[in-house]
Amino acid sequence: QVQLVESGGGLVQPGGSLRLSCAASGFTLDYYVIAWFRQAPGKEREGVSCISSSDGSTYYADSVKGRFTISRDKAKNTVYLQMNSLKPEDRAVYYCATDLTCGWYVFEYAYWGQGTEVTVSS
Repeated sequence: QVQLVESGGGLVQPGGSLRLSCAASGFTLDYYVIAWFRQAPGKEREGVSCISSSDGSTYYADSVKGRFTISRDKAKNTVYLQMNSLKPEDRAVYYCATDLTCGWYVFEYAYWGQGTEVTVSS
């Protein structure tokens, strides 16, 4: 069955970096996109980034453009989110999700991981 497992979250100081991983099983990245969403305390879940299945095109929310980079390793069936220049407002639980096409809305994704928490604080 489809399974997504996130890892790599933690506590980091403002300006620091983290790399999140999303290990996928039960399907191949050749046919499914992987998106990253995040949910801050008291806020709705929002789309952060997505990588397409076909040509690996990448998409970013304006709030993270230039700081975050999404990438994939097809051999490991894993997608990464490199987060640099982290800000306190990046604090959230980060989720990866998969479906057939990239989109910015929660309802567009059928499968979700359990999340990994990122805290940005001095």
